[in-house]
Amino acid sequence: MTPRERIIQAIQFQQTDIVPYHVTFTKDARRKLAEYYGDPDFESKIGNHIAYLYRGGEGVWTDLQPGYVQDAWGVVWNRTVDKDIGCVENRILPEASLKGWQPPSVDAERLNGILRERAAAEPDRFRVVSLGFSLFERAWTLRGMEQLLMDMIESPGFVHELFDRITQYNLGFIDIALRHDIDCLRFGDDWGSQAGLIMGPRLWREFIKPRIARMYARVRSARKYVMIHSCGKVQEVFPDLVEVGLNVFNPFQPEVMDVFETKKRYYGKLSFFGGISVQRLLPLGTPDEVRRETRRLLQILGEGGGYIASPSHDIPSDVPAENMAAMIEVLQNQKPGA
Repeated sequence: MTPRERIIQAIQFQQTDIVPYHVTFTKDARRKLAEYYGDPDFESKIGNHIAYLYRGGEGVWTDLQPGYVQDAWGVVWNRTVDKDIGCVENRILPEASLKGWQPPSVDAERLNGILRERAAAEPDRFRVVSLGFSLFERAWTLRGMEQLLMDMIESPGFVHELFDRITQYNLGFIDIALRHDIDCLRFGDDWGSQAGLIMGPRLWREFIKPRIARMYARVRSARKYVMIHSCGKVQEVFPDLVEVGLNVFNPFQPEVMDVFETKKRYYGKLSFFGGISVQRLLPLGTPDEVRRETRRLLQILGEGGGYIASPSHDIPSDVPAENMAAMIEVLQNQKPGA
């Protein structure tokens, strides 16, 4: 089986020969493991099953000064501490008003060129186009997290209008992506803390659910798969996500949910991608503990499909290289039918 065939089979809740997997790293973790292996190109040899043809915002960042970049929406990010994402430094929408403001335009020519070239180069892996900061996250980068949450109560009309404009931008992006030979649209939009939904279920259903329903329906109408990356304890809206057509949920954090019970409960309705703890197991375990727990997750969660093995987020810099290597060793050395 090709990696692409294996992931599709898993998403369709069929037993695979081995459990499909994908491992990603923060910049510092990648550098640490490259030094451990003595190979700066180690990532291409892991056997990752997914090819990310495009990650939202790729190539449109503007360098302002060392450690500071600006995205296509005008948001300035301070990456002097967090080198991978950063912290928002400015406020594009200081008032609860969209007067004089419009989202940027999708660079269709550029996006089409990237997707044509990269899709052709990845015939065997599961081809994903990723749209990060796809709704709630994009809104709070423009307005500020605390202010946006207050707006949901004090200025709901403004929030609806803001979310609608972001959704229209996204639909334009989605329509371009769907013209190409891809398998999946991945939406990034963190809704949760480790205690629950940041805005609570009522406001999530008012502001977020109707928009993701439109976006997911557009993808499903083209017979492509839908994936969401949403950190935190958000399982109280899993029934809603099934209802609006989600196929794959990521990152599947064992710190906020029982991954075994959750997979069992939603088997046949929702597949899961993640599950290997980046908060406990990988940073704090021994290499032998990492091997044992990774094998256990593969054996139990991989049974019957519905699971893609992965760390529960990009591996952070505090994970020892020996533990990263131990996990990768287990993933790479699965025996078909074992």
